[in-house]
Amino acid sequence: MTSKHAVVAGGAGFLGSHLVDRLLAEGYRVTAVDNLITGSIANIAHLETDKNFQFVKRDVIEPFDIAGDVGIVFNLASPASPIDYLQLPIETLMVGSAGTQNCLELARRKKARFFMASTSEVYGDPLVHPQVEEYWGNVNPNGTRSCYDEAKRYAEAITFAYHRKYGVDIKVIRIFNTYGPRMRVDDGRVVPTFLKQALLGEPVTIYGTGKQTRAFCYVSDLVDGIFRLAESSEHGPINVGNPVEMTMLEFAEKIIATTNSKSPIVYVPLPTADDPMQRCPNNTKARERLGWQPKVALEEGIAKTIPYFREKLALA
Repeated sequence: MTSKHAVVAGGAGFLGSHLVDRLLAEGYRVTAVDNLITGSIANIAHLETDKNFQFVKRDVIEPFDIAGDVGIVFNLASPASPIDYLQLPIETLMVGSAGTQNCLELARRKKARFFMASTSEVYGDPLVHPQVEEYWGNVNPNGTRSCYDEAKRYAEAITFAYHRKYGVDIKVIRIFNTYGPRMRVDDGRVVPTFLKQALLGEPVTIYGTGKQTRAFCYVSDLVDGIFRLAESSEHGPINVGNPVEMTMLEFAEKIIATTNSKSPIVYVPLPTADDPMQRCPNNTKARERLGWQPKVALEEGIAKTIPYFREKLALA
């Protein structure tokens, strides 16, 4: 019988902590490994007395081991917002390369499944829309965003190399924009930025023309996709994200309306080069092979997220 012990690298992060909750609910024993460079103990504080949960503070860039049997290793360890990986470019590259290999080595030693959390950023500023898994991307290999884009592309490459050379049972997901409670208020991504500004009555800042598009997936839907892929016989890569696409201007207007804010909208220059103009998943494989599709509409997801941000901003 496969061990019901899961190791989650990045388990104190936004996505990682929600995945830990799901795994515990599904009867797994979980060891979360995190160096807390972008994660937070607050995200897993509610699990402190759970006998099936253990937290290990450790940087997966260094080789590590976990005692006992392990059934699956999830690698969600990485800075994931532009504000983080632009400040931590070397750390981002190292966790995508050495960190991924150390997680793969743990899976290989334990004869465990290996789950790699990749990203839609591997598509760069896409010339194919919506993005399908067969698309190889349009990525600047040495631009300011390349530390994250190329770290994840390398992580996919070494994951498949371990599968081909050592027979490791791998799962690779490509995550599109996800939001929900436990995102940092200063995360720098569009959802926490717009929510913070709208809730505080500050101007909502739109980069560029506001015509660039994104599609937003609520965290519980994303975690369901992760779990379905982890439990399947699929290797991936498989896109998981909400395909309902909107412009940044439309999204700003929706946030302002949902929060009943009086915030004005202002336009500012794009902060970095290579910012993708379009980002939207083709979910055909997830739907056909995993039986997955998003269930939480944007209005519902934002309504679920607002109380968390009100509390963090001391507005509750």
